[in-house]
Amino acid sequence: MLPEDTLLVAREHDRHVLRRATANGDLERVRRGAYRPVGPEQNRHAAARRLATDRLRAVHRQLRARHVFSHESAALLWGAPLWRLPQRVHVLVPSSPSSRAAADIVRRRGVPDEHVVLRALPVTTLRRTVVDCALTLHPLDALVVADWALGRGMDRAAALDLWARPRRRNGTARARWVLEHADAGAESPWETWVRYLALRAGLPRPRTQLPVEVDGRRYRVDLGWAEEKVLVEFDGRVKDVDGSFGAGYDADHARFEDKVREDAITARLGVRPLRFTAKDGPDPAAATAALLRAFRPAVRGSLRVNPLLPLPGASF
Repeated sequence: MLPEDTLLVAREHDRHVLRRATANGDLERVRRGAYRPVGPEQNRHAAARRLATDRLRAVHRQLRARHVFSHESAALLWGAPLWRLPQRVHVLVPSSPSSRAAADIVRRRGVPDEHVVLRALPVTTLRRTVVDCALTLHPLDALVVADWALGRGMDRAAALDLWARPRRRNGTARARWVLEHADAGAESPWETWVRYLALRAGLPRPRTQLPVEVDGRRYRVDLGWAEEKVLVEFDGRVKDVDGSFGAGYDADHARFEDKVREDAITARLGVRPLRFTAKDGPDPAAATAALLRAFRPAVRGSLRVNPLLPLPGASF
């Protein structure tokens, strides 16, 4: 049996053997000319990330020209959470792409001298990856990456310096907004989603991981506006599954502790946190309206939607 991380490139093997193994269910196609052993069952998101990563490995084996993985492909290799997984592989190459290039590869001209090697693959630096994503992705997608990168130690000033260097000017205003509003306190893409809706609506910048002291205990709320007594939490389904955070994780006990925590915060501040879940994702306009209703009429009346920021698309 082949190791799980095996990648077979057609030009290096007997194509008839590969086709037969695929028909028998022993191999599966990663992209044209590349195959891998059928792996163990995984949850949908983990399986999709694995497939997207294996596509990058396949392209690296198949491309003969010098290349560096970039944009959302680089973010994937860095381990960043992504609002939507890339459907195509993004690379930087030394020369202009041919009109006969594969449809599942996005080639951009320009291989940077400064890059790193991750998982044996050449990848743009974290700072360059974040700036490239900010310039080309939907601002929510880019903000998810930038939030994560700040939490991993990326220097915001250095990223803004790279952004300011001469380059094509399309998307630069949105990119600067992403870099300036990234927040290391966001602990999940869905927390970023809620914050993005708030900022898009024109609300002041919230504080992430807002501390609340109650009877000598320190609690945190995902994000909030303390002066307005508006608190927001995102509830992920993973919290309701035993073992989600290790073998000893008890979902029922976690729910009880969460209830105690919420009651304490409510008693201290006189307001119960507003909760969102992934079920709110398909209708960001309705989620925004629910958020705004928590604010005073005077605040709501002063708000203006940021024209740079479109409504979010669907998540993966």
